Amino acid sequence: MKVLFVEADEDHVANQKGGCLEPKLVYVHEGKVQVGKDRWELINARYFSGMYSNSDELWVEVVDYLDEAYDMDKVEKIYLSGDGARWIRNGVGWIKGSTYVLDRYHLSKYVTVATGHMPYAKSFMWEYINKGDKENLKELFEGIIGETEHETKKRAVMEARTYILNNWDGIRNQYQTDCIGCSAEGHVSHILSSRLSSRPLGWCRTGVDQMSRLRAFQANGGKVYDLFIGQKKESKRESKRIQIDKAVVRNRKLAASRETIGNLTILNTGKKTWAYEFLKSIRHA
Repeated sequence: MKVLFVEADEDHVANQKGGCLEPKLVYVHEGKVQVGKDRWELINARYFSGMYSNSDELWVEVVDYLDEAYDMDKVEKIYLSGDGARWIRNGVGWIKGSTYVLDRYHLSKYVTVATGHMPYAKSFMWEYINKGDKENLKELFEGIIGETEHETKKRAVMEARTYILNNWDGIRNQYQTDCIGCSAEGHVSHILSSRLSSRPLGWCRTGVDQMSRLRAFQANGGKVYDLFIGQKKESKRESKRIQIDKAVVRNRKLAASRETIGNLTILNTGKKTWAYEFLKSIRHA
């Protein structure tokens, strides 16, 4: 396997306590194959998802999978695609030899933001982006900002400029011949949003984490019924282990108590008092 693809994005889920929760989704694949007129399927895709307080935890899972599933010495290129979020770029530091690529979907969105009120500028912006002409792109942004009257729209254009220029390396990497693009937005919609955020529901952090992991488990070909049965069997085994451990402790305590009673002076003197008779009766109980 010469080229691997890693794609990442996050969903935005309503929190019961207000605000939103952002379960992350990362998946690894070997490319895509056409299975219908307008339908493609990823080759050997593997999904990872959940709520991670630190993105390093997620990338460790991904790296462990890569090491187990592939002979990394034979992998020539790894493209890591996403929307430019810091946690996604952090993956480049974890996946040795990986190349960051900006998701085309988000690039298109910011181009539209920058030129929506000046449609004639859109074709020029794409021309400069496609040619890698950064200097003329900067000048075009200056012209658009100078011609934009409303402050709100001007701030939006400036934000788009910052986003595009800050991700210039990821944009240029889109044009490498063996880079096939990114479908993270669609996968987030299918795997996470369809269950977590497309309905007017509020979730807690634990619920989002468990559901995200379950959806990734399903996407990896796992059967939920088998998972539940396995968990139920493991729960029974754990219950039995606890019962056995308690029995062992109880027996040890009983044996220790018998040994202690056997060494009591009152039993060894032979004087038959009420205490002697009581302790003698429980010594062999």
